[in-house]
Amino acid sequence: MINNYIKPDPNTWTGRIDSTEDYDAFRWHQWIEFLDLNDESNKPFTGELGFAFLGFKSDKGIEQNLGRTGAYNGPPVIRKALVNLPCSFSPELKLFDAGDVTSENCTLLEAQESLAQAVDKLLSLNLFPILLGGGHEIAFGHYKGIFDYFQRNDKKADVGIINFDAHFDNRPYKEGMGTSGTMFRQIYDLNKSANKDYYYFVLGIHRSANTRSLFKFSDESNTEYVLAKEITNGDIFTVFGRLDRFIRKVDHLYVTIDTDVFSSSIAPGVSAPQPLGLDPEKVIILLKYVLAHNKIASIDIAEVSPRFDHDSSTATLAAILIFAIVTKLGEGLE
Repeated sequence: MINNYIKPDPNTWTGRIDSTEDYDAFRWHQWIEFLDLNDESNKPFTGELGFAFLGFKSDKGIEQNLGRTGAYNGPPVIRKALVNLPCSFSPELKLFDAGDVTSENCTLLEAQESLAQAVDKLLSLNLFPILLGGGHEIAFGHYKGIFDYFQRNDKKADVGIINFDAHFDNRPYKEGMGTSGTMFRQIYDLNKSANKDYYYFVLGIHRSANTRSLFKFSDESNTEYVLAKEITNGDIFTVFGRLDRFIRKVDHLYVTIDTDVFSSSIAPGVSAPQPLGLDPEKVIILLKYVLAHNKIASIDIAEVSPRFDHDSSTATLAAILIFAIVTKLGEGLE
């Protein structure tokens, strides 16, 4: 039994209908299925490819990081932005809503443990998790779920992290008191306790958003990173080469996208807006390049905060990113 879990609400998925018979005219709300992770009768998915959306309703990590709260309500607005997307993929590809994990009546660490259990369950059901945030504290629970799954099923496997983010999020923390700025230090410690190597690559770093101490820890932990200005003004093929070398080192990848990596003119609805953030077109090019390596185990999109959004532009951007992920990974299915 997964604690702090809310099963999916079918009423969320309503929208425009062009046809009730022609699949080529279908939209996502017509193709979504519902999965209660606490239903003991669930059986592993046996189709070609199945994606499961799981929300993390939390901004406690942001609050504990003294940031702008509001991302608790991110998952429902992302779902709302997904409902009318076209089914531009083979009908062999299936979509599931697996509900939400919430931090409302528990500590952040308890919510992260519940999230880890939910991610582990989705992977055990042979589904590809796409998590909807929620604060970027989603990353610790998400990674721990992937970590626990592979520790049980393929203990020698190395799981690398690719993070699109303006921040390293590797600050020191007190035991049991993580924030939205400590997750990757927590993940480093998790791997260290299991005598495993730590593989972490960040794209979009701003020098103005990270202290010298965080850069030093990144060097000490062999973290790889590309500055935002190197992506904006540099040669993207150089970044491709660095990604290739990183991805070759690992067996599986966890990809996390903090929406504060984007320019605040495009993504205002975040905890820590970045005026000089990245162009979404470049991020999608890099994201699709990573996806093409066929090592992705799971993905999340974090820090969507409706409280600060304008015309749902940040939620819509999150939906477009998810559309790009689903259609890219679904290529070749017919």
